Amino acid sequence: MAKLKQNISWTYLDEYRGKDFSGQWPTFPELMKIQAQRFADRPCFTAFDGPKDSKNTLTYSQVYKKIKQLSDWFIANGLKKGDHVAVAGKNSPEWAITYLAVLDASGIVIPIADSLHDPETGNIIKASEPKFAFVDDVKIPYLEKNFKKLKIYSLNRENKNLYVYNLKTDKKVKPNEPPVETDTALILFTSGTTGTPKGVMLSHKNMIADGYIAQTNLLILKEDVFYALLPIHHAYTMQAAFICPLEVGAEIVFGKTMAVSRLMKELKEGKITIMLGVPLLYNKLLAGIRKGIKSKGAIVSFVMAVLRGISFLSKTITGINIGKKLFKPVLQQANIYTLRVAICGGGPLAKGVFKQYQAMGIDFIQGYGLTETSPIITLNPMEHFKIQSVGRDFSPYEEMKVVDREDDTKTLKTGEVGEICVKGPMVMQGYYNMPEETKAMFTPDGFLKTGDLGWMDKEHYVMLCGRAKNLIVTSGGKNVYPEEIEDAFQLCDDIAQITCRGYYKDGDETSEEIEVLIYPSDDLYKRLGCERNNEFVQDEVFDTIKSEVSKVNKSLQSYEQITKITILKEPLELTPSNKVKRNFIPKIYENIKKS
Repeated sequence: MAKLKQNISWTYLDEYRGKDFSGQWPTFPELMKIQAQRFADRPCFTAFDGPKDSKNTLTYSQVYKKIKQLSDWFIANGLKKGDHVAVAGKNSPEWAITYLAVLDASGIVIPIADSLHDPETGNIIKASEPKFAFVDDVKIPYLEKNFKKLKIYSLNRENKNLYVYNLKTDKKVKPNEPPVETDTALILFTSGTTGTPKGVMLSHKNMIADGYIAQTNLLILKEDVFYALLPIHHAYTMQAAFICPLEVGAEIVFGKTMAVSRLMKELKEGKITIMLGVPLLYNKLLAGIRKGIKSKGAIVSFVMAVLRGISFLSKTITGINIGKKLFKPVLQQANIYTLRVAICGGGPLAKGVFKQYQAMGIDFIQGYGLTETSPIITLNPMEHFKIQSVGRDFSPYEEMKVVDREDDTKTLKTGEVGEICVKGPMVMQGYYNMPEETKAMFTPDGFLKTGDLGWMDKEHYVMLCGRAKNLIVTSGGKNVYPEEIEDAFQLCDDIAQITCRGYYKDGDETSEEIEVLIYPSDDLYKRLGCERNNEFVQDEVFDTIKSEVSKVNKSLQSYEQITKITILKEPLELTPSNKVKRNFIPKIYENIKKS
């Protein structure tokens, strides 16, 4: 294959180097100053928070003015260089401006998921010891009661006295010493109510460099409109739908909820061109599209299937995307006709889902990374995507290798499965106040160990198998990756959630067999004409699910096949990025079949 041309998105910085910044990469304050000069009147932040949920947009110059106003207020109220400021709230321009103003004042941002329970939020506050907290009003009573010294302010305009946009100073303040690119910009903490949460320290350079370097595999434009729907405190959304757009001068639309009516309105009226999500979101959207097509009858469904096949074949062979024209009415009805690119992260997307979006004219790409890498370390180029891959690396701007899971000094050959490791400017500074845990994350030659198992091909594309800690080992010594089995069910409309895990049969702890925990979909109960909480109909539900499992088992190797099915009473708890939490005690139906 001829070497693919890479997009070098940061060449414009040369005009400002030595004048507006002096490092290899600009810091956040330097970046926003540059973009306010370049794109003063272009739209920057948009939210549907006007009267009757109307569209409300701030330009780059307006955003920069608000950043400087809040930055001065911080300094006037005692924020010193390196002080921590917690931010916990739903996606909004207020959240983003607070984040950027903290950095402008040389502070360090502590982003916290707004969905966390109070004890989890409190545990992160204790570990990070912020001087200020900016939160949605629902968090204020708990914080006021439990953290008397914490200065608490609001991201909600209804709370006028504490509202972030109303904070200003008449004092002439002396700016703090400005941050340099190697200074810590944010600390992203894991949740949890006990023990010390683990905080990933990321520098200005980590985040800014990763944003630019990721664009070598994806061309984004100043005319693009990004949809920040997933929680922005999460490294994935923060990078792909917040930092990357700011680096090119694009517009960001902040979404607050995945409620279907709201989602459809924001997609349509926002004229979104780049959307990012996790498999759960795209599966839900595709299920709606498929349901609409099925309602038109068997003939229409057949014709659409044939057209999808033709479109995907055309895209694969010629690179020409004809799906947008073929499926225009379908895409318009789903309010995604304006989409130029859809990005998926947070876990592998089923090949069938990926293929259907591509066939309908949506350039659908997958990326991969983790919080410790700012987070993006691979991205599938649109002009040469591989459906089975989570993307190509960013060489020569980063290095990736695969090492033996038992011996991290041994580098494996191309195509061999082991632990993915990476080195580059996006790799974290370490865990906050945890030197031993930090040391354990790196190989002797300085590569970060991702904890993910996979392999790389000769063209530097990464194929993931699963998390090392989730690996199931059978009696024959075969490795089974739960994520691969779960992915096989992504197009099954009868299943809302599925988690695969190992179990010991008949008390034999020498080897594991495969169990799936399944929370059936509402559509399944509706089709069967029964209620979810009716204990007497669960055997019928089980039989339907077992039929789906049998279909998947036929596509699996003998050692991968599912031998136990457990039906859940309640949905599994999700992480803030909408992935199923694997450490849980499920509530199940005790009196129905289990295999």
